[in-house]
Amino acid sequence: MRRVRTVAAAIVIAAALVTAACSGSDKPAADPNGPVTMTWWHNGSSEPLKSLWQQVADDYHAAHPNVSFKVEPIQNEQFQTKVPLALQSDSPPDLYQQWGGGNLASQVTSGKVMDITSQTSGLLGPVAEGWQVGGKQYGLPYVRHAVGFWYRKDLFTKAGVTVPATLDDLNATVAKLRAAGIVPIAIGGKDRWPDAFYWSYFAVRECGKDALAASVKTVKLDDPCYQKAGEDVKALLGTNPFQEAFLGTPAQQGAGSSAGMIAGGQAAMELQGDWQPATMAPLTEDKAFADKVGWFPFPSVPGGKGDQAAMLGGGDGFSCTTKAPPACVDFLKYLTSVDVQKKLAAAGVGLPVNPDAAAALSSAGAKAAVEQVQKAPYTQTYFDIAFPTAVGQALDDAAANLFAGKGDAHSVIDAVNNAATGGR
Repeated sequence: MRRVRTVAAAIVIAAALVTAACSGSDKPAADPNGPVTMTWWHNGSSEPLKSLWQQVADDYHAAHPNVSFKVEPIQNEQFQTKVPLALQSDSPPDLYQQWGGGNLASQVTSGKVMDITSQTSGLLGPVAEGWQVGGKQYGLPYVRHAVGFWYRKDLFTKAGVTVPATLDDLNATVAKLRAAGIVPIAIGGKDRWPDAFYWSYFAVRECGKDALAASVKTVKLDDPCYQKAGEDVKALLGTNPFQEAFLGTPAQQGAGSSAGMIAGGQAAMELQGDWQPATMAPLTEDKAFADKVGWFPFPSVPGGKGDQAAMLGGGDGFSCTTKAPPACVDFLKYLTSVDVQKKLAAAGVGLPVNPDAAAALSSAGAKAAVEQVQKAPYTQTYFDIAFPTAVGQALDDAAANLFAGKGDAHSVIDAVNNAATGGR
């Protein structure tokens, strides 16, 4: 239930999230081909998305009796290895989870990702640009995402703290929560990418928009602001904000995960995406937990050159492979329809790409995220998604090493630049 990517233009105007035109229809189009069974890989391995996707497949099949699905839920972190291997084989899935950006660009080189430009021209407007490579469309998003802090209102009240607006406020909040015997921030360090959220957000706060865009375009971190981002991470780690043994904690799997810690009231905050309510729901028996959880944007960093209202985010989508039947593209468009988009919004798995479905968002936190995105001057796509696959993985590894005390403020810069040049 995680993330996204945008190609060369890694700065996506946040307003496009809710204002982009959407031409998806409420009902599936006429069946474009004869009897087929499509293999569908998605990352909805837990509820509510697992059942929701099965229902979407069943509904589409009911309207298109000749189109059946072999639905295969796959745990999110497995996609990094399974998709590249599948695209090298003679039997890739027809339809698979896609986050766009540098990863998509890497996958397109296999020659097995379907060019859907002619069938989707104009659909979703700017929101779909993150799934383009060289001006051609190779997939479509079904939700967009924004990252911020989820927090337990009851634990904040117990510690006598309020929502922090600045980095100094956050540090003070961490100290007061510790003093009250409460774990300040939960993090799923085992999965690495949650660590990268912190480095990336500090980069967004320290670096101007032009510097961010230039770095993604050139795949090089050469602005001094990235050194400051590393220093910010080191300073945050020095406040002891996370749970014990956080390096071995998974992000989303089980009640002992960082998501489970927030759901169960074992920690006060977690920096995660808007999808988190749906992730937390099956991890607690407390049916009222959703009312106890709030959301706030990443605090401002004094002296940072970036716009302090900018966001970090991305989106989830799907791509068809060249072995897929024409029905695959029609199904992608069906996922942008108001009917499906309302179901996704109500389930809390992301922010709808169809603006007509935004009112169906059920989480107060998700609604707050949408409002913040509307006000944001721009949204920076996660760096590990915006960069080519190998470079993004190097960034995640370096961020995880930094959190493990094995690097310094320059480590992420070195890792990205070395990966981009092949170690030269």
